[in-house]
Amino acid sequence: MPDSAATRAYARLLAESFSRVLGRDLIAGCRTLDDAALAAGLRDMAAPIVSHGTEADPVFRYANTAALTLWQMDWGQFTRLPSRLSAEAEPDIQGDRARLLADALAKGWVGDYQGIRISATGRRFMIRDTVLWTVTDAQGIQHGQAALIGRVEPLG
Repeated sequence: MPDSAATRAYARLLAESFSRVLGRDLIAGCRTLDDAALAAGLRDMAAPIVSHGTEADPVFRYANTAALTLWQMDWGQFTRLPSRLSAEAEPDIQGDRARLLADALAKGWVGDYQGIRISATGRRFMIRDTVLWTVTDAQGIQHGQAALIGRVEPLG
C-alpha cells in the first residue's frame, strides 16, 4: 500500500465517515491522530478493510494489509479490480451482494453482513460480522462504500 498524501487523505475519509454514520471510532483515538498515524493504524489493523469508488461498476480504491493478504493480491492488482469480481459470479451471490450495497446506500450502513468471496487464486472464504457503510465527506458527498470484515472462514 502506498504511503501517499492521497492514501492518507482517503484513510481519514474512511475513519471520519465511519464515525459519522456508526457513532463510534473505526480505530481507538482516530479523531486525535494525524493523517500519517491514522493511515498506518488502518493499514496495520488485523481486521480487513476494503472500499470501492462510485463508478457504475465500482472499482476497489482501498484495502489494508489484512484485506490484501485475504484476497491474495498486491495494492496495484486490488485497486484495479471491480469490486463485483471479489465475489463469485453465481447469480445468487451477486444478487445478495447487490442488495446489500443498495441497502447500505439507502440506510448509510448495514451490519452483521455475511457473504462468500473469492481470492485471486480462487480460494473461497466466507466473510461474517461485516459492517458496510457509505463513505461520505463532511458535506455529504458520496465517495464510495467500505466494508470492515469482522470474521473470515475458509471454505472448501
